[in-house]
Amino acid sequence: QVQLVESGGGSVQAGGSLRLSCAASGSILDIGDMGWYRQAPGKQRELVADIRIGGSTNYADSVKGRFTISRDNAKNTVYLEMNSLKPEDTAVYYCAAAVVVAGTLAESDYWGQGTQVTVSS
Repeated sequence: QVQLVESGGGSVQAGGSLRLSCAASGSILDIGDMGWYRQAPGKQRELVADIRIGGSTNYADSVKGRFTISRDNAKNTVYLEMNSLKPEDTAVYYCAAAVVVAGTLAESDYWGQGTQVTVSS
């Protein structure tokens, strides 16, 4: 009923920039928190940044000052602007959203399929 589709991943050299987008579609009544997570090979998935519907944000210490999360509520889309990328930022990046499906009162978490970000030194 709800799909999250990410775009914008790719390969970049250290110091470069990428912008990820994630659009939610389907039978959506409302979206609460939205966020970006990442998972590097052999590591657990970790929170990168999240943003509440009112715009307040939270970042992992490792990306503070380099990454910026934003959202367009009219488009049900969340963005992640990544600057000064480092090789340790290499991972599969996933978006997530807390969605209230139309016709229900329950909020459920939905995930995108993931997009690869590779940063070379």
